[in-house]
Amino acid sequence: MSVKVENLEKNMAKITVTVSAEDFAKAVEQAYQKNKTRYNIPGFRKGKATKKMIEQQYGPQVFYDAAINNILDAHYPAAAKESGLDIVSRPEIGVEQIGEGKDFIFTATVAVRPEVTLGEYFGVTAEKADVSVSAKEVTERLNRELEKNSRMVDVDRAIKKNDIANIDFVGSVDGKEFPGGRGEDYPLTIGSGTFIPGFEDQLLGAKAGEEVDVHVTFPENYGAKDLAGKEALFKVTVKSVKEKQVPKADDEFASEVSEFETLKEYKEDLKKQIKEEKEKRATSQVENNVIAKVVENASVELPEPMVEMQLEQMFYDYARRMEAQGIPMDQYMQITGLTEEGLKSQMRESAVQNIKTSLVLDAIQKKEGIEVTEEAIEKELERIAEQYRMKKEDLAKTISDSQKLSIKRELDIQATIDKLVSEAKLVKPEKKSKKEEKEEAEEK
Repeated sequence: MSVKVENLEKNMAKITVTVSAEDFAKAVEQAYQKNKTRYNIPGFRKGKATKKMIEQQYGPQVFYDAAINNILDAHYPAAAKESGLDIVSRPEIGVEQIGEGKDFIFTATVAVRPEVTLGEYFGVTAEKADVSVSAKEVTERLNRELEKNSRMVDVDRAIKKNDIANIDFVGSVDGKEFPGGRGEDYPLTIGSGTFIPGFEDQLLGAKAGEEVDVHVTFPENYGAKDLAGKEALFKVTVKSVKEKQVPKADDEFASEVSEFETLKEYKEDLKKQIKEEKEKRATSQVENNVIAKVVENASVELPEPMVEMQLEQMFYDYARRMEAQGIPMDQYMQITGLTEEGLKSQMRESAVQNIKTSLVLDAIQKKEGIEVTEEAIEKELERIAEQYRMKKEDLAKTISDSQKLSIKRELDIQATIDKLVSEAKLVKPEKKSKKEEKEEAEEK
């Protein structure tokens, strides 16, 4: 195997790999042995026909796809290592030469770790975390406590906004039911915007036991393309109507949910709780503010495949979280009208920022030679062992060298962040104008 590297624009590179004709022939033979039972040759039982006979019947390239996969599995990892490139994406494979008796030549176009041009990073000016507590925040926390102690009560009246209607529904387009259009005992909060625009509004005024024909039009950008822009009819049966009853904020409520006898004392305690929570979050907030400033001062050109790979990971993590909550991703997209592309588009800014942050911190750590001691690593292993209720000795037996290296890297990066924060000039956050406060309140 020979490897040739060509550097391309925008932190991309092309690796050209030449595999000997002999090795390619072995890969074809391996593909034949694995797949020969799939082919029917008159006069032969499955799996008994020779490679030559199958090639005559199905074409000389019948085993090439499987052979290429064998070659890539066997040779690409070694070629990538031999290239000396710091590869940060999956390869885009191209076949340059293939044929019986010929060397097999393929290319792998990859993204490489981009160079970071660091700006100012020690001594940057960043905002302190604000740990003051406003009366508005106390009121919001009190309202949340009231909501937590609310109860849903069946009501015998017409549906109003914010009610929860328990419904059965069957959706159809042009008289035909479509996949995902049926539901039973669905608790729909009226006004939540959970369903297609216009759906919830048409349930206003209905009572338990009534049937409602809901006419809607799917948005043009709806996730299921076969439904996008089409008119649909939902046959909806209202099974029950519930309203939320929220307790009053008074001394009686305070005495029921806390150790205090008056609402005033309870609110003072809520204020204290909020301040303690803010102080706990302050370290993380300061770190984020400093890091954001440091990253802003640096410059780096990200190769698109690197961003795409980050987006795929973020999408996978999001889908896993949804499914952990009992919501399959296809159902989530059906309900929200989102597509995979649409969700990734929403995640793109975060993906780019995550990559830039990681690259910049790595560059600073290497430039400054910031490394933790063995003692710090051992202390972290003790913490992990305690977390999993294991003996440190037993944990050491299960952790591989690569995992230990990963732990060290995380500690090195955290030490770099600690150094950046200790060197930063922290200033009080600018007081928001009444206009900004009003805009934030409207957004909430």
